[in-house]
Order: sequence, then structure tokens, then C-alpha cells
Amino acid sequence: MPWNTPPEQTQWLVYRLGHLGDVVLSTGVLAHLHASRGWTFCVATGKGYGSLFSGLPGVRAVEEIGPQDTGSAANFAVRCKSLARTYAGWGLLDLHGSLRSRMLSWFWRGPVRRYPKSGLRRRLFLLSGKRVCGPALRVHSIAQRYYMAVCNPPPPAGELLPHIALAATERAWAQDRIESLFGPGACPVAFHPHATHALKTWPEEHWLRLAQLADSRKLPWISLGRGKALFADRSNELSNKTSLRESCALLSRCRVLLSGDSGPMHLAGAVGTPVIALFGPTTREWGFYPQGPQDIILERELPCRPCSLHGRKPCPRMGQCLAAITPEEVFAALQAPPPRRSAASAPSAP
Repeated sequence: MPWNTPPEQTQWLVYRLGHLGDVVLSTGVLAHLHASRGWTFCVATGKGYGSLFSGLPGVRAVEEIGPQDTGSAANFAVRCKSLARTYAGWGLLDLHGSLRSRMLSWFWRGPVRRYPKSGLRRRLFLLSGKRVCGPALRVHSIAQRYYMAVCNPPPPAGELLPHIALAATERAWAQDRIESLFGPGACPVAFHPHATHALKTWPEEHWLRLAQLADSRKLPWISLGRGKALFADRSNELSNKTSLRESCALLSRCRVLLSGDSGPMHLAGAVGTPVIALFGPTTREWGFYPQGPQDIILERELPCRPCSLHGRKPCPRMGQCLAAITPEEVFAALQAPPPRRSAASAPSAP
């Protein structure tokens, strides 16, 4: 499919409400379209996610859509009409593919472009026991699928890496915070022991054992994210204590992030920090593997994977796919992480 967008259309409202990882993955697509096509954007996103687009090249405005807008169809219709009036003459780039985004398109009077969500292919892949649609699903990452809303074929995945522009003051704050914990020049490992769905989380006892191994080798580490604080008695336990952008700033000062399939896994990539990602219920076919040149995936090739679209289905094997990845294996990867991306390639803001 060739470019299917009117060449004169350069202003777009981008609709992607959530979840965190999906929103983060859209940033690299917008940065690429701005750099290569000169396009500019307003981003309509979920409550609390707007800060992720601060300083992103090409983003002129952000519209946060909260529960007061989505609580009823009538409320959402009012917000849709308002957006359509405010951005009259703009295109609509639907990167969500939901019933609500289609409602917004009913009121839109400019071009509307949607990304190929591949929902039917993913369900057929699951229902067939991985016998059909696998090769087609593995071809493109989610970011590439977003790009295919306007162009097919998309650029290589490495050209669409997520991009969060941190200000110098944010990086300085993170450096001070980390040095207050570990001393000058510290570059710790970051742990993210949380996930939206329990079965996408590495077992708690594995995290505790990993922390013991790190302490025994004097490997500095911090824990961050949202969820149960596994290391509540430790000063380096920062879970539930930082905002999204503060978490991004801290990640930018870390040597590597260890995480399951989660939003912060993509936040790390967006600030130039390599990722060691633990994948269990979800697999490459869903399109969410980190795409950075130094990122590492640790997983077990079990016949039951993937077991669901989002990792929320009950597991008769008690989460064996993640539990089988040992703390010793992970620690070995942490001791010799890949080199950080150069400072020149790490995104920043003026």
C-alpha cells in the first residue's frame, strides 16, 4: 500500500489513550513523522500520560481525556464534538482502534487514518495453537504498525524507537538523587518488579534472591514503578515515590533496567537505557518486544506460550514460563550488561 495521506495534510490529532506502554511506543512514530515529513501533532491521551509528550519534537498540544469524559457515551460525545471543532481541518490519526476512537471519527471532517491492529490475526494465532498467522504477526512491531496507519511498508523498527525528551534539569535531579543513595558517579541497575497483570510478574522470591545476589557483589540497584514495594525497608526502594517523568529521569541514569513486559520497559528504551526483559505469557507475535540495539530478552520456549493476548488468563502451570528463569541467570546478564547507547543517541530536550 503506498502513501494514502493527502500530501497537503500536515497537522494531525493523534488518539491513543492508554495503556502506558502503548502510549510510549507512539512517541517514536511521531518524532519520525515530524523529522521526515514535517508533520505536527496534538495528542489526545489518557489522564496522567500527557507529560510523556513534553518537549517531543512536533507535538504542539496535548489533550488529556479523563474519567469525566469517558464515564458515559453522552459525555464522550460532547468531548468528541469539542475536539472536532477545535481541530477542524486537521487529520485524525487513530492509534487506538477502539469503539471510542471510532466515535470520534464520526464527528471528524478531515482525513482519518487507523493502524492495522491485527486483532483477528492474534486471536487466530491463539486459537490455532500457533499454527497460523505467526509469520505475519512477527514481521512488524507495534510502533511499525502505528506507522502503517499512513505508510506501508514502515521504516525499520530501530528507526521508530520511543523517544522521551528529558530536560537538563530533570537529568540533574536524577543524578543528585542517585548520588545521594550511592555516591558520586554511581550508575545503578534498575529493577521494575511490577506488572498490570500478576502472571506477567517474575516471582517475588526471585526478586528477593536477585537483590541478595546484587548486594553480595556490591552491585548498586534501585527499585521503581507502581505496585507492592518488595524492599520497603530499603532507601533504594523508590516504588510509588516518583512521577512518570521522574522515573524516566532516574532510568536515564541507570546502567540497565530489568523488567517484565511492562510500560516502564519502554520508558527505559525511550531515554536510551538498555533493557533486560523477562517475557512469559506474552511473546514476540504481539509486537511489544523492546527493539533497542542492546536490549536482551530472557524467556523459555514453552508450548503454552502465548497463553492470552494480555497475560491475564489463569495459568494451570502456575506461571512456569517466568518462574523457570532463575535469579542466577538474570544476575549473570546484569553483571555484564550491554554498553549504554552513546550520549548523542539518547533523546533529550533543549
